[in-house]
Formats: sequence, structure tokens, C-alpha cells
Amino acid sequence: MKRDPALYDYLPYDARRPKIRWPDGAHVAFWLAPNIEFYELDPPRNPTRAAWSRPAPDVLNYAYRDYGNRVGFWRMVEAFDRCGMRGSVSLNVAVCDHHPEVIEACAARQWEFFSHGTYNTRYLFGMSEEQERAVIQDSIDTIKQKTGQKLDGWLAPALTYTERTLDLIAEMGLIYCCDLFHDDQPSPIKTKSGRLASIPYSLEMNDAIVFSGAALSPDAYADIIKRQFDRLYEEGAESGTVMCIPLHPYLIGQPYRLKPFEKALAYITGHDKVWRTTGREVARHFLAHHHDDFVRASEPVGEAP
Repeated sequence: MKRDPALYDYLPYDARRPKIRWPDGAHVAFWLAPNIEFYELDPPRNPTRAAWSRPAPDVLNYAYRDYGNRVGFWRMVEAFDRCGMRGSVSLNVAVCDHHPEVIEACAARQWEFFSHGTYNTRYLFGMSEEQERAVIQDSIDTIKQKTGQKLDGWLAPALTYTERTLDLIAEMGLIYCCDLFHDDQPSPIKTKSGRLASIPYSLEMNDAIVFSGAALSPDAYADIIKRQFDRLYEEGAESGTVMCIPLHPYLIGQPYRLKPFEKALAYITGHDKVWRTTGREVARHFLAHHHDDFVRASEPVGEAP
């Protein structure tokens, strides 16, 4: 019987873990991950998961998410600018065709682009290896063609995977994934080829979880962000931590939500020992300086007796 997905080994968050040192002695590697997405009105049916909760055409939910690309994104960008933050865009690559103005605005600010699949209404569940390879290759090619960037990171569309997803992205030249939520520091991932790092991407800080799931207020969200940062900043003085805030423009870009969020963002960026960074930069630093030490210190996880 399997006791573990066997994607990574065990390394407790205590004195046995090698110390992480971020550039310039930063305590926290802080990055923002706006999910720039496109939801189809009537997507192809996946046998495992329905795209919408209502019968097609679900204009209500389609239009609600379309608000993000029409309005919310532009408010969010201005908040990032005022706080001196770049984004690492979790991109449905079809946005490059549907809303090139959004891509141009991100590229002009030197934001990173990593892949969130083609559409957020097309899932990896049930795909053959050939189909999944085609999705990954399309992301690699589209991001290179439309932005000039090499694709380095992966967050599966709508957080859907197959048993081979992480092996494939490592084999195809990516260096990090955001699909594992198991740590506050980067981790080595066990793949058949290549080297892949898991970079913390927090569900707890995700505005979709806070607003759509827990139905908390904007002020409560700002308080959660500050509390998360304060603890990670304190612990990061001993060994560098990572704080990610995943965002969705159709949620955080609502008029009444933006000001509390921007205050929390200004609070974080007002601290000295904060590395304002991107997912790619965190992954490259970890792979270059800490990956091998983490592998050596980890305890293999095997089958249950």
C-alpha cells in the first residue's frame, strides 16, 4: 500500500534542515502570483470534472471571471506598481490571443510568465501522455513567441494533474512547479530526469480561498497576509523562507477589496529584509545554492510495511 505520492522525501522543519540564505541577507523571498486566466463559455467536456456549476451557457460565471481581464487586472497592476512589485504570471496561454493588451502590460513591466495551461476550463485529468506533452509544449512555444521568455514554471490548469505531470515538465526543461503545498521553503522534487524544485505557492494566502471559499472580508484578508508575513519574516532570520500571494484579478480587483490588500502589500515591502522576487528567481537561487544540500539531508519515503 502506498503511504505517500513519492514526489519528495521527508525533511522536517527543524535544526536538521540546511540553512537557506537569500540574496542580501533577506529573511523572506516574497513573490506575487496573479493568475491571468481565460474561461471558455462552453468548453469541451472533461469526463472527470465539469467546467461550470450551471448548465451551458453559464453566462453568469463566465462574465464574472471576464471582469478580471476587463477591469480587475488593471487595478491590480497599479497597486503592484505603487508598491514596487513585479508579478509572476500564472498564465492560461490562450490569453495571449484573447487579450494581448494584458500580456503587453505585464511584459512591459518585466513580469515573469509561467504556465497555468491553455484555458482554465480544460483539465489534465484523463489525458494521455501524448496529449499532456502537447499542452506543455504549447505553453513553452506560446510564451516564447509572445513574450520572448523561456518557460520555467508550471501550475497545472485548475490544479489538475496526471501521475506523469511533474516528470514531463522536468523532462521538457522547466525548473519549478507550484502544485505542491507542503512547505514554506523550496523543496527538491523527485523526477525521472532533470532537476525540479517545488516553490511555495500558498493556498492559505490565495484570494480565491479567502473570498470565494471562506467568504472573509477584505480587511480580514489583509490581516491574514500581515500575520503570515510576520511569522515567516521572524523565522526567516534563521533560514530564509518564501511567501507567495496567489491572486485572481476578478477577485482582488473588485473596488472594495483593493485598498486593504494594497496596505498589506505596502506593509510587507516596507521591511528591509525582503527579497522582492519572482518564482523563477527563487527557483534558480535554490537550485544553484541549496538543492543538493536538501537532497542529502532528506529522509527517503518508501512503501508502508
